[in-house]
Amino acid sequence: MKVTVLGAAGGIGQALALLLKNQLPAGSELSLYDIAPVTPGVAADLSHIPTDVKVTGFAGPDSAPALEGADVVLISAGVARKPGMDRSDLFNINAGIVKTLIGACADTCPKALIGIITNPVNTTVAIAAEVLKAKGVYDPARLFGVTTLDIIRSNTFVAEAKGLNPADLNVPVIGGHSGVTILPLLSQSGSVFTAEETAALTTRIQNAGTEVVEAKAGGGSATLSMGQAAANFGLSLVRALNGEEGIVECTYVEGPGDKARFFAQPVLLGKNGVEEVLGYGELTEFEANALESALDTLKGDITLGEEFVNA
Repeated sequence: MKVTVLGAAGGIGQALALLLKNQLPAGSELSLYDIAPVTPGVAADLSHIPTDVKVTGFAGPDSAPALEGADVVLISAGVARKPGMDRSDLFNINAGIVKTLIGACADTCPKALIGIITNPVNTTVAIAAEVLKAKGVYDPARLFGVTTLDIIRSNTFVAEAKGLNPADLNVPVIGGHSGVTILPLLSQSGSVFTAEETAALTTRIQNAGTEVVEAKAGGGSATLSMGQAAANFGLSLVRALNGEEGIVECTYVEGPGDKARFFAQPVLLGKNGVEEVLGYGELTEFEANALESALDTLKGDITLGEEFVNA
């Protein structure tokens, strides 16, 4: 299995690469790319860790050598949020980065499963889809927005609130990956919350990224937790490609389109990517109202990405 990380010299990319080096199946290859010249050094550093995973590093303007033969591509390249910024503020810079890198994926590894980490995910996934479509290689089953961070935050916060082990939880999170579009289904967490607790915890999960940005006081955004989340999702893709059955992840994909063109919800993964988009069960009145009020924002984010490419 060959996994390529684009943006591998950044905070998320290095954390992600470290986790993959330690957890990919024996005999796998980990390919690292970043425009930053330090990237081969990151690869050399990781290569000293004694696991049977070969690490190579590539730097400079051309990502193609890192992408050749890739089965899975995880894209974390882009600028990080700073205090006072929301994910939409990242759009102008990160949109161009994603457009370029996805174009390289289309040319070099068109059958790879691609996971987009770069924010704003609500928009960058739409950009990726339009680029792949223009190149004639778009397969909705092979393109994912990585929203796993919302799930691991939900698991952590619910466990803290109820005195549980977060490893035992799997709270579904649907919608998108920014602000009000993030909807944790706390009614399906296995715990009971009052209306006030539900509203407060939902808001905390939606704004959890800002907690980290403010706590780092201008020094960056969520990198370590995002690295963990991206590794969890990337390893699920690898296991599915290797034939393991029954792997379900919440992720932002182009599905039936009944709510929005792209929507985060549980999907069954398989050797071709998305095997089946699954339902997310009955919503409470609070959850249904929250979802309905978020859809205009989500659709606007998607349109922004489509127009960026098609203009």
